[in-house]
Amino acid sequence: MGDVFRALADESRRALLDRLNQASGQTLRELCAGLDMTRQSVSKHLAVLEEAGLVTTVRRGREKLHYLNAAPISDIAERWISRYDRRRVDALADLKKALEATPMSRPAFVYTTYIRTTPEQLWQGLTDPAFTRQYWGTAFETDWRPGSAMTWRLDRDDTEIADPEQVVLEAEPFTRLSYSWHSFTAEWAKAYDIDDEYRAKAAAEPRSKVTFEIEPKGDQVKLTVTHEGGDTVLEGVSQGWPELVASLKSLLETGKPL
Repeated sequence: MGDVFRALADESRRALLDRLNQASGQTLRELCAGLDMTRQSVSKHLAVLEEAGLVTTVRRGREKLHYLNAAPISDIAERWISRYDRRRVDALADLKKALEATPMSRPAFVYTTYIRTTPEQLWQGLTDPAFTRQYWGTAFETDWRPGSAMTWRLDRDDTEIADPEQVVLEAEPFTRLSYSWHSFTAEWAKAYDIDDEYRAKAAAEPRSKVTFEIEPKGDQVKLTVTHEGGDTVLEGVSQGWPELVASLKSLLETGKPL
């Protein structure tokens, strides 16, 4: 947390976070526009923010897109807000909410967190039904080979979601996993009490996909979740992924999901 506090202490870095809060997924060139800072200074500040986990980057061809990451703010809020006068930390709580609710200007939701585990255990947490049922209430029936079909089985009403376009896209054990998102079926909507209007809008968008990148960092593992899709789907997953990943983190670190 020391890195996060040091990163937030600088006015220029806070200004960059404000810019990303207004429009996430910006390139270095876009972030430099209109700022009274050199490109080199902006790069250095972004490096500090990325090292602190407040900014996550994703490569798109030759471009490097920068996204806000709410996880460190959430950790600070959970650790400190309960220990001090609530009125003194309202600004921090508001920032946490703003980061988690930031609309995406690019077709992706990006979220990064650090889990005290191993790449092997994290991979198991993402793929093994014995784990996914505990924090997700979902089991994936697949052999986890690129191109293989995936059947989603929800614990709610034992709902099955099967479709030829639900497939594994990439699978590099302990390093990278990607698959297409499930179909928005009537059975799925009934299991989660989703209204017909939202289901129709989500189903009308091109199928989205999620990618998990796993990177060892000392005695921890850096997990980056990138979800690419249409506005309706991203609006929904941007609320769900932080809670889901936090529950996975809790399961791997304590043995119990949230």
